[in-house]
Amino acid sequence: MPVGDAVATDGPRDPWAWDRIVLWWDVAAYAVLALTVLSLLLAGSRGRALAVQLVCVAVIALAYALVGARAARTRDRARALAYLAVVVVATTGAVTQGDVAVSLLFMAFAHAWMLTDSLRDGIVVVTALVVGTTLGIWGSAGWEDAALAQAAPQMGVTFVFVVALGLWVAFTMRQSEENARLVDRLRAAQAELAATQHAAGVVAERERLAREIHDTLAQGFTSVVMQAQAAGAALDRGDDGSVRERLATMETTARDNLAEARGLVAAFAPVPLQGATLTDALRRLAGRWAAETGARATVSADDVGALEPAEEVVLLRAAQEALANVRRHAGAASVRVTLRGGGGRPVELDVIDDGRGIDDDVAEGFGLRGMRERVTAGGGSLDVGPREDGGTAVHVRLPARSAS
Repeated sequence: MPVGDAVATDGPRDPWAWDRIVLWWDVAAYAVLALTVLSLLLAGSRGRALAVQLVCVAVIALAYALVGARAARTRDRARALAYLAVVVVATTGAVTQGDVAVSLLFMAFAHAWMLTDSLRDGIVVVTALVVGTTLGIWGSAGWEDAALAQAAPQMGVTFVFVVALGLWVAFTMRQSEENARLVDRLRAAQAELAATQHAAGVVAERERLAREIHDTLAQGFTSVVMQAQAAGAALDRGDDGSVRERLATMETTARDNLAEARGLVAAFAPVPLQGATLTDALRRLAGRWAAETGARATVSADDVGALEPAEEVVLLRAAQEALANVRRHAGAASVRVTLRGGGGRPVELDVIDDGRGIDDDVAEGFGLRGMRERVTAGGGSLDVGPREDGGTAVHVRLPARSAS
């Protein structure tokens, strides 16, 4: 694969890059032709010999302007071979009038490799140039055997060098092209990976928001509905005091939901944890739950060390979901919330009720599944099951971390 193959690529490329490279080939070609003319004039060539040589140079320049330059840009094989045929004939003709014209080979060999699209074509053109030049030098010396004996080894060495150089350039360009393809594949893979990660991030964020909404807003709305139903029943009984109490609870819950919604939009920490410890947040949560259900709720969290914010969020949301499940399903008269550990120790949260219990084979709903995903994402474990003396126990355990 000669130099010309470097432009036959499949990956994305700068459409103007090859045109810029060929422009320098144009400059180099005309420079070599101009220097050849100058050499012929300074070498003292006269008369017919000089005229033939100048005509040959002019033919090459005209052929390059009309055919060769176009072939370099379009990679048209027919144009390229036609131009190279002219170069071989004109170079041979110029050399027959004097060996100064051998300087044309600098351009001719370069164009042989640049314009051919296969090693075979390149070697054929180089061979034709070497043979033609050798015959031209032999003819300019009067076809003497001594001249052939001198020119043939020199041109043989030139042939070996030019072919070796062409093979090396072909190998180098093949490697460069392969590297370019690998870079294109890498960029495509990076783009695909970025798109995949973006899609995964969108899904993860949706799942996170779904859990947050379920653990906060949905539960708050459920509480509002239950309080509204209780207030309606109290109103039917004429119990104005109970109605006011239910309405106050509804207002508090609604305000908390509004704050949670704003926190979700602003990506803040859970509202109960803003400016408060996890213990305080659990006690407020249990107190509101007791007010809404009329059941008894106690919180034990006296021996709790420092916790990381992420741990506090997991434990608070787990407690919220556990209490919501007790309210919806357990029919419990009392609930006990216990928090212990932290400060370099494993953290454990227990929510235990005295309700009707839970079957071991019960299917997990969205809330319980979301709780398990939160805990697992934090490196912990979740156990939910019936107690021997009745009721349900929820146990959350997070691994020990360095005290903050």
